[in-house]
Amino acid sequence: MYKISDDIAIIQTIDFFTPIVDDPYSFGQIAAANSLSDVYAMGGQPILALNMTCFPSCMDFSILGDILKGGADKVIEAGAVIAGGHTIDDKVPKYGLSVMGKVHPDKVFKNANAKAGDILILTKPIGTGIINTAVKGEVASLEEEKNAIEVMSALNKYASEIGCKFNINSCTDITGFGLAGHAYEMACGSNKSIHIMADSVKFIDGAEKYAKMGLIPAGTYRNREHLKDDFNNKIKEEYVSDLLFDPQTSGGLLYSLPEEEGMKLLKELEDSGVDAFIAGYVTEMEDKHIYIE
Repeated sequence: MYKISDDIAIIQTIDFFTPIVDDPYSFGQIAAANSLSDVYAMGGQPILALNMTCFPSCMDFSILGDILKGGADKVIEAGAVIAGGHTIDDKVPKYGLSVMGKVHPDKVFKNANAKAGDILILTKPIGTGIINTAVKGEVASLEEEKNAIEVMSALNKYASEIGCKFNINSCTDITGFGLAGHAYEMACGSNKSIHIMADSVKFIDGAEKYAKMGLIPAGTYRNREHLKDDFNNKIKEEYVSDLLFDPQTSGGLLYSLPEEEGMKLLKELEDSGVDAFIAGYVTEMEDKHIYIE
């Protein structure tokens, strides 16, 4: 973030990755939504985007066109503009955006300012990593795959715009480190403990079923290993822990704010159609940064 005046700061971010779904248009939508999310996680408004594309010269270029159209449609939905980009010949397709956004310097969502007594509200269900693993294993249903794609391609624009009306102490988006991993970042930066209430967490359709079957992406184990000495898991069912460490693609926003404000935020999110829920709460620093209960 770079402050250019008393009223405007610029947010600059970049993200791109390999395809996680077979449909090129859906891949473009998901990758763009994921790239735009970093701006929303800071309370900002995207204004300009550049395509970042790697594509094999031997592959049908209509596929590339579908990827770019998926991304462009999400940028248009965000109210931003694609001003160009850069493409290179590569053996493995990759796509994403470099995004510029704007925000008032005094209204930035920070990811390291959670307060004791806050509740945590998450704006999307989790489990996309497990569903994508089940899709690769050819066991997920078409309906489960379609639902996961809808969750991943949904912009955090609407949740961010509503969040800007409230006194948000801290915010982050949930991506590759999973719910527990990104909550850990928030807890460490705030010098607080975060308690994740597993029974309150919403999971994508099918995610619990496949977690019980052991269809767990490798990133889950890396995420858990990273926190091994700094979290306390009170849940006996291993699959629940797997879900909370499951790496997400284009996940929701995790808000930390006072309980009274949080309940008002939750209602407004739900009334607007955002599938939000209370994911936990914040306390003063205890023995561990993360508690799963």
